[in-house]
Amino acid sequence: MTHSPSNSLDNIAERGFVSLVGAGPGDPDLLTVKALRLIQQATVVVYDRLVSQEVMALVNSESELVFVGKKAGHHCVPQDQINQILVDKALQGHKVVRLKGGDPFIFGRGGEELEALLPFNIAFEVVPGITAAAGCAAYSGIPLTHRDHAQSVQFITGHLQANGEEINWACLAQSNHTLVFYMGLQQSNKIQEQLLNNGIAENTTFAIVENGTQSKQRVITGQLTELSTKAAEAQSPALIIVGSVTQLHQQLSWFEMQKNSATAINSI
Repeated sequence: MTHSPSNSLDNIAERGFVSLVGAGPGDPDLLTVKALRLIQQATVVVYDRLVSQEVMALVNSESELVFVGKKAGHHCVPQDQINQILVDKALQGHKVVRLKGGDPFIFGRGGEELEALLPFNIAFEVVPGITAAAGCAAYSGIPLTHRDHAQSVQFITGHLQANGEEINWACLAQSNHTLVFYMGLQQSNKIQEQLLNNGIAENTTFAIVENGTQSKQRVITGQLTELSTKAAEAQSPALIIVGSVTQLHQQLSWFEMQKNSATAINSI
């Protein structure tokens, strides 16, 4: 979708344009056609830590690259500074691509960054990407919904703003329901405790997907009572999926099978 503010300020024609682009979960083949075109046309690319090296290799070699990566507990560039970078580069007349891992409107702060452009009358567009839940689940052989297991799915952020409201854990503790926690490794103990306290069965299964859709993807599985222990073995970026659909991983893990087949062929 494209937004063009009213021409109430001077020098509109000299202003640049911001494309908020989802880079997907890592596999460059999962980029949309439009995302690929935009990163190859951009004069400035402002990108996150979660954008894979394989995706970055497709960016126009003449583009100015601005790294604003963040990880849990450490923001090398605060959000307000990222917003200002987008404003400054656009006002200089650049074709700016704000490149985010996954989808920019799902726990990506994309809305906040676009709101920062509005006072400066900077035109923008949004290019969705494959969100981590969809990509990691698909490459792990875990259907997020399945008639025999789950009729609904919910995406939950593993951390909130300091003044954010507490998650309604009672609403999450439902049967026939899949839960996907983004950025949840550090909160795994709380996730485990709250789900068990609110009635989810102890033998409910989970999967932790590290580096989903990439060659180094790893899937850790177990029962809910083991979540915090298994999460301590995992490394970010990782996604936590809770629900009986995770039991299908062993049968449907096509990506792991492909990797194993390729390894076997290469060893011959």
